[in-house]
Amino acid sequence: MQAGVHDERELFAAVERCGARVVLIGRRALVAYGLPVLTADYDIWLHFDDVETLNAALEALDMAPNRSPDEARRMGRYVIENGDHIDVMLARSKATLDGDEVVFDDVFARSVRLQLGEGVTLRVPALDDLIQTKRWSARDKDLADLRLLEALRGERK
Repeated sequence: MQAGVHDERELFAAVERCGARVVLIGRRALVAYGLPVLTADYDIWLHFDDVETLNAALEALDMAPNRSPDEARRMGRYVIENGDHIDVMLARSKATLDGDEVVFDDVFARSVRLQLGEGVTLRVPALDDLIQTKRWSARDKDLADLRLLEALRGERK
């Protein structure tokens, strides 16, 4: 599979049109907030009930999931790819390492729509929620991302 064959606006326009409840998380969300980080893939958090809706929308871009919807729900994650790599997380909620519960419906309700291009927006978690998602693991890059997000939050206060 070739890397990065889809225009990012085309990808997120398809997501937006289908109506699936999706928030962009991970480093691409940091990039959307204007932070200087690099990443090669997309990480999204998808509502547990919207797997088929998202898969159908991205099928139109010749992108395919690596698991059936039922298997993806059992595993809590799956990958969609064909040129672009999208890691999809499926969970109604997930606890941080500190034990704080991060609930999808709450994050989605507070999410921020950012303009990606003419007529195309994407949803990212509100800054405080994005910080919580970065507290799901303690990888070195997550700790570095947390420092950047905390600095950004301090600038906005």
